[in-house]
Amino acid sequence: MKRREFLKTAGMVGAGTLILPRTKLFGADAPSNKLNIALIGTWGRGEAHFGAISGENVVALCDVNEEHLAFGSRKFPNAKTYVDWRKCLDQKDINAVVACTADHTHAFIANWAMNRGMHVYCEKPLANSVEEARVVRATYLKNKNKLATQCGTQRHEDENFNRVRELVLDGAIGKLESVSAWGNRQIPKPAYLPAAGEPPKHLHYDLWIGPSPFHPYNPGYFVGGPGMNCLSWNMYWDFGNGQIGDMGSHTMDLAWNPLDATLPTAAEAKGEPFNPDVSPVKLEMHMDMPANDWRPGIKVSWFQGGALPESPSRMIDIKKIDHGAMFEGTKGVLVADFRNRVLYPLGGGANLSYYKPRSKETLLPPMGNFQKQWINACKGSLKTACDFEYSGNMIETILVGMVAYRAGKKIKYDGAAGKVIDDPDADALLRKKYRDGWTLNG
Repeated sequence: MKRREFLKTAGMVGAGTLILPRTKLFGADAPSNKLNIALIGTWGRGEAHFGAISGENVVALCDVNEEHLAFGSRKFPNAKTYVDWRKCLDQKDINAVVACTADHTHAFIANWAMNRGMHVYCEKPLANSVEEARVVRATYLKNKNKLATQCGTQRHEDENFNRVRELVLDGAIGKLESVSAWGNRQIPKPAYLPAAGEPPKHLHYDLWIGPSPFHPYNPGYFVGGPGMNCLSWNMYWDFGNGQIGDMGSHTMDLAWNPLDATLPTAAEAKGEPFNPDVSPVKLEMHMDMPANDWRPGIKVSWFQGGALPESPSRMIDIKKIDHGAMFEGTKGVLVADFRNRVLYPLGGGANLSYYKPRSKETLLPPMGNFQKQWINACKGSLKTACDFEYSGNMIETILVGMVAYRAGKKIKYDGAAGKVIDDPDADALLRKKYRDGWTLNG
């Protein structure tokens, strides 16, 4: 089923209309039809899943911080507990995993879990390198007929995503020519933090470092409240990709959802001077995307940290939108943030007579709760809005843009082979080096 055909009906599954008999013995809520879930990361984003998974059997909890593990155990007292996710995934009765760990372990957990026949919900970003994105997507595609996956870009559940997609597909801006997304967050850091004391006894710091090169402990990596602590470490190359993996994953999802895109053929980028420790604050990237069966080839761009696309009209002040997307076409412009959208016909003769809005009956249906869509998919259709093919293509595309930034030049990319064409130095940046003992495809 093509993605466009699926999106016409996916809202029914997401809204909870799983076609199962509603009885105690056979219904979706019957004990025999409950998932056995492992929650890996039990604080911060992990806590955000407590409500959605509380109707299932939470059989395992894992966190490198024993205080956070105890926090999760107060909610799910019957679950077995672990500090090492690798040992957690060896528990035989687990059939679904929710991964809420630091960015640099997402692809590892997702891939290991799928290799063990487990459904996976993985918080964004799905990957920290092009190679990670490709490995996770390939593992999912081998198992898509038996596993449900969802990448945690939960803002996707807002109905505005559907309305934006409809406007683009239905020709409200004419023929699509280019797409831009941006975010204004700025968290400058000079370098990795210096060594500062010893980790507290409740924190298994070596497991937190995981596959990344070792950096000495500093409490500065662990400040910030639930859901915001990632802003203490995700800008460092060995732990994340800064805004690309953070709000970039959310905001690019708004831009990506209407495109039915796969992988770029070329990318270029510019920003502040390269820092070998820290990802850039100010940056813009431009990726060439090939044509598909309903649109021509287009340019997809990402801007961050104060960089912005050029406004197509003095009447459009995009500086007032902190995280947004803009779709430019032959007859108009669509500007959106997560909850709102504005359509601007361009040109003196623009009158929208070329565009016919959908009837209420033909609008894309609401998705419902994002986590519940995945849970229902695990029990039935296996189909979600942000599976690891859709999200894998999206994160790989913007990570190819990040490679172009690090290479300092425009690069040509072979998406089928997963390689930079005629540039071995840039090609080497598609992959990360991991510590001994850590395997991506385990």
